[in-house]
Amino acid sequence: MPDIAPKICYITAGAANMYCGSCMRDNTLVAALQKMGCNIHLFPTYTPILTDEEDVSENKIMLGGLNLYLQQKSGFFRRLPASLDRWLNNSGLIKIVVSSNLPTSGHETGAMVLSLLKGESGRQRKEFINMLLWLKEHVKPDLINLTNILIAGCLPPIKKHLNIPVLVTLQGDDLFLEQMIEPYKSQAIKRIQELVKEVDGFIVFSQYYKDFMSDYLSIPKEKIYTVQMGISLSGFSLNRLASNSGSPTIGYFARIAPEKGLHVLVDAFILLRQMPGMRNVRLKAAGWLGRSHQPYLKDQLTKLRSHGLEADFEYAGVLDRREKINFLQSLDLFSVPTIYKEPKGLYVLEALACGVAVVQPEHGAFPELIKATGGGQLIPPDSPEHLAQALHHLMTSSSTRKELGRQGQRRVFESMTAEAMARGTLAIYKKYLGGVSGNGAGSQPNDQMNVSEDLIYSDMNNH
Repeated sequence: MPDIAPKICYITAGAANMYCGSCMRDNTLVAALQKMGCNIHLFPTYTPILTDEEDVSENKIMLGGLNLYLQQKSGFFRRLPASLDRWLNNSGLIKIVVSSNLPTSGHETGAMVLSLLKGESGRQRKEFINMLLWLKEHVKPDLINLTNILIAGCLPPIKKHLNIPVLVTLQGDDLFLEQMIEPYKSQAIKRIQELVKEVDGFIVFSQYYKDFMSDYLSIPKEKIYTVQMGISLSGFSLNRLASNSGSPTIGYFARIAPEKGLHVLVDAFILLRQMPGMRNVRLKAAGWLGRSHQPYLKDQLTKLRSHGLEADFEYAGVLDRREKINFLQSLDLFSVPTIYKEPKGLYVLEALACGVAVVQPEHGAFPELIKATGGGQLIPPDSPEHLAQALHHLMTSSSTRKELGRQGQRRVFESMTAEAMARGTLAIYKKYLGGVSGNGAGSQPNDQMNVSEDLIYSDMNNH
């Protein structure tokens, strides 16, 4: 790409001290695009991001989570001067505060999410003004990509004052919305359906999610583009397959939460251990465990203890990148039997990159991933019995299991890389950038980038 390339602003959603699949994928994508020479910048919202790769995000938090929370709770904070807003958006301060377990789930934050979706007419209007002014004065983007539709309250003023294309990546928005309580859930979905009109295009990672989200949020299918999910292969080796010299081991690597289905795997493991030749099989799990889900993990340990299997289970905790790869390479089989219909499935690609065959429920993005990689088997969802049978079959057929792992690894290295994902995404960006030559939105027709700060405040205050 030329030295003066169109400037792309990718706005992701930080998850504080948690490894979040969406912001990790966003970071991987932006890093790959930067290596290709793209003039793209990653800005976090809410909190800083946490990733097990090099963090390429900018040291600037838009829509700071602490400000959003305080402005939701009190009119006093809605009237603070900008200098204090900037202090409350300090990344170090935010990290300290969010470690005290501020509410983050859709169940707990319904009123605030709805207010955010209202944007310029919500309680956090001041934060949206600050975000718009920062974009106008310091970033001057030619295109913006939002990480999800839940932060799309910023769209109307961006479209009006910056006059640039805005794309939205959909990667699990429905799961958050479904956790919201009424009446906030219905009101939020209605508001999002209104905001869909402001979005130039949407990006998803599976045909399943394209069809589902088109119906769920009333999005015209012609506005939705599908890009193949990809991962960074840094630290993975094509010629190195999983090698477990100890007991046969089944692994799980994802958030420890009911929707990810660890309880289904535990129930299947209990059944598996009762099958012929399975007395030495072990179960290992790793992944983020939030305070609210500690009782859930405790329940799984209680089940295992009641069957005399507690010593055959290991929870390895939160892992960095090197630890994650070592963990995956120590497995014989992998499964994250989600209860909800997963739109991405990054952990499937990571297991396959280590040559570990997978067993996944036949819903969400998993059928497409298994078809594309040939690296595993599908089972009926939410069925410990079928999962146990599939695990038993592959544990007792090492040749089949190893061939699935080899084939899956080869396909991931060939076509499911961060670079391939970046190329697919860039092709979509180019559709909207057209003849833009860079230097910010000033190159766009009908330019409105030079509107004054007073006009922005006046316009947004009239809502």
